[in-house]
Amino acid sequence: MKIALVGYGKMGKIIDEIATKRGHEVVARLKETPTAENLNNPDVVIEFSLPEVAYNNIKSCLENQIPVISGTTGWLEKKEEIEKIAVENNTAFLYGSNFSLGVNLFFALNEKLADLMKNVDEYSCQLEEIHHVHKLDAPSGTAISIAEGIFKHNPKFNAWKLEETQGDQLGIFAVREDEVPGTHSVFYRSEVDEIEIKHTAFNRNGFALGAVVAAEWIKDKKGNFTMKDVLGL
Repeated sequence: MKIALVGYGKMGKIIDEIATKRGHEVVARLKETPTAENLNNPDVVIEFSLPEVAYNNIKSCLENQIPVISGTTGWLEKKEEIEKIAVENNTAFLYGSNFSLGVNLFFALNEKLADLMKNVDEYSCQLEEIHHVHKLDAPSGTAISIAEGIFKHNPKFNAWKLEETQGDQLGIFAVREDEVPGTHSVFYRSEVDEIEIKHTAFNRNGFALGAVVAAEWIKDKKGNFTMKDVLGL
C-alpha cells in the first residue's frame, strides 16, 4: 500500500518504520496541513498529529476521498462531523483512542466487568491513567473510551470528570510522569476489598503496529469504523 503520514512526531516515525518493514511505501511525511498535492496520492492516511489541527487534517484528507486512520486524541467534540464528511465523500474513517491489541482486549474486559458490577452497590468505581509529561490532553482518549465502556453497561454513571468519582460522574485521575507510554487502571473499591484491572504499555510499538494493521484492513472499505471492526471483537 501507499501510506501518507500526517503528523510526524515520535509516533509517526515508529509507524513509518513498521509500515516499511511490512512492505508498504510511505509516500508523504507531513508536519503541515495535508493537501491533494503534498499527500502524493496515497491509498490511506495515518494521522497522528495534535488536537488543535486534527480536525482540519482529517477533513482535508476525507474531502480528497482518501481513507483516514486517526489516533489523535483531544478533538472528539467534532468527531460526528468528521464521520458525516467520510460518508458524504464515499470514503472511510477509523478513529482509535488506542490501537494496541492489548488495550482493545482490555476495553472488552472492562465492559464485561462493568456489566458484572452494575448491581453491586457496595463498590465504587474509579479510573486512573498515567502518561508521559509531553501528553497535551487529559484525560487520555483511552481513559475516555474506558469510561464510555462503563457507561454502556452501568446506569449509575452518565459522565466522567477529572479527579475523584462523585455521584453519577465517574472520576479519572490523570497523572503525567516521566516518559511513561501509557498505563490505564479501573478500580472497584468497597470497605473490605478492591478489584483492579490494569493495562501497562512498555513502549509505543504496539500502538504503531495496530495503526498499520488498521490501515491494511480499511483499504477499499466505505464508512466509519473502530478497532473492534478490525479485530472482530
